[in-house]
Amino acid sequence: MASRPEQGGGPGAPAEAIPVSVCYADVGRIWQRELSLPAGSTVADAIEASGFRREFPEVDPTRSGTGVYGRRRPLEHVLHPHDRVEIYRPLVFDPKESRRRRAAHKAAAGQRAQVARRG
Repeated sequence: MASRPEQGGGPGAPAEAIPVSVCYADVGRIWQRELSLPAGSTVADAIEASGFRREFPEVDPTRSGTGVYGRRRPLEHVLHPHDRVEIYRPLVFDPKESRRRRAAHKAAAGQRAQVARRG
């Protein structure tokens, strides 16, 4: 009678591996690594395994933020097969302040146009 192999490869075998990618969009370039990690790995595990910290020592993912497919996720988030871990850049401008400036600029342009029509 032939024996069936155990699920997962038997004692001492690595856990089932899941494919994931880690990416970071820097100014002018996109950095990406494809990885195979043990099931149950976290965002932090993927970042560590990718070599990101060696490539970008000036970027701290704990401060700039991380996500999976455009949704913010903490470093403790457990990954699923084919997840794309994203490391975000710190914001250069406050989006609310930028919106206020655009609105003020648009209002000022509208006032200048009204004055020009009257003149």
